Amino acid sequence: MKPDSEIHARLMRLPPVLRGGFRPFFLGGALWALAVVALWVCVLSGGVTLPTAFDPLAWHRHEMLFGYLGAVVAGFLLTAIPNWTGRTPIAGAPLAGLFALWVAGRLAVFFSAAAGPAVALVLDTGFLAVMALIAAREVIAAKNRNFPIVAAVGLFAAANALDHMEALGVPVPAGLGWRCGFAIVLLLVSLIGGRIIPAFTRNWLVKQGRERGLPVQTNRFDIATLLTTALALFAWAASPDSSASGGLLIAAGLLQTIRLARWSGLRTWREPIVLILHISYAWLPLGLLVLGGSAFVWCIPVSAATHALSAGAMASMTLAVMTRASLGHTGRELRADGWTQAIYALVTAGAALRFAAPMLPVDYMPGIAAAGALWGAAFLLFVLAYGPKLLGPRPDGMP
Repeated sequence: MKPDSEIHARLMRLPPVLRGGFRPFFLGGALWALAVVALWVCVLSGGVTLPTAFDPLAWHRHEMLFGYLGAVVAGFLLTAIPNWTGRTPIAGAPLAGLFALWVAGRLAVFFSAAAGPAVALVLDTGFLAVMALIAAREVIAAKNRNFPIVAAVGLFAAANALDHMEALGVPVPAGLGWRCGFAIVLLLVSLIGGRIIPAFTRNWLVKQGRERGLPVQTNRFDIATLLTTALALFAWAASPDSSASGGLLIAAGLLQTIRLARWSGLRTWREPIVLILHISYAWLPLGLLVLGGSAFVWCIPVSAATHALSAGAMASMTLAVMTRASLGHTGRELRADGWTQAIYALVTAGAALRFAAPMLPVDYMPGIAAAGALWGAAFLLFVLAYGPKLLGPRPDGMP
């Protein structure tokens, strides 16, 4: 391990955007999410034909799941791992190369009708596989306890490969790849959210001098909730229409509801940067309950449940973490200004409208377009408000 002074000096010689993994991946991921949503709305309106070997819905789903979320997971891990292990962060040319591989994967999937779906599979899955290997090397070298999170990235790469194989015509169960990827991301939301939400809530409440009714510490109930959620999600991935998986999803949703209630979220209503974590997590039990209910009640639309989990839990949680991490790691105060509060409001409103669209007594397409506009506006505001912070140096002169 090099001395801190030597690491700092090396980082200061790099362009600011290459000093930390969160910088290129959070900004690149947000730009790509914005582009994918805009293109998807254009496809639905009949004005655009995509040059991809995936059908339009499969491409939209794949790119939001493995493209956008793949970037966010990479940015999070590359920023968290040095804190977990005390090892030198990935920066400079290695970081630029990893980001270039992610970009190559996005282009290969988008132009896969011409470049070939096999090329897309290699480049796209290759990025996640390389990311998993880098993370594994760092965690194993430090003998760190976070290897399960690293293993989840490897499984995410395998799910990505399955989704590509389906596009190639390989006889794999329909939708297995994206459902497994979905399950892995939701488990990461549950695992990481269960660490940071009660911790950040506790810290804020203590700072306010409100030391009664603090969030409950992690205990066996949380472990049981995580295990039930994992079992339910992978049962759904393997057999999405079965009553057994539906029952497990409802049980997991109820446990997750109780878990969230133990974190004192209502007491944080005056601090948006903490409150949004609770609101984002609330989409997880809601989505699990609705998805489980769709196995028993024919009029509950599956798309409402999957968008509660994706446009709701995944997107709002990632924006909540991206804003907080970007502020903290660029030397800014951890406080949500007007722009940041607008991001939270827009992504929540977009998710709510997308969740409700199949059940509203109005034409479906205008609802989808409006939800996409709100949701896309949240990512546009992130790019505009946080792009300069991610591209520029820290105001305190630190690397």
